[in-house]
Amino acid sequence: MRDLQAQFEDAVASSKTLPERPDNATLLRLYALYKQVTEGDVEGRRPGFTDIVARAKYDAWASIKGTAADVAMQQYIAVVEQLKAS
Repeated sequence: MRDLQAQFEDAVASSKTLPERPDNATLLRLYALYKQVTEGDVEGRRPGFTDIVARAKYDAWASIKGTAADVAMQQYIAVVEQLKAS
């Protein structure tokens, strides 16, 4: 069985070639999980209310603070697999 890191990298590549663009909530979930895997817990100040996109991304990432990288990888893979099946 392939290791989790390789599966995650394949899922990241697959996420860029999905037949349909996911909804914004799903995109934020994928973003947060990716950042949790690659950078760990969110740091820094929350963006101001005038930067809606950055604030939404920050909030999504902050919502999974403390999630272990391997768990975030598994969740990311599961979301992408679900999107590919749709």
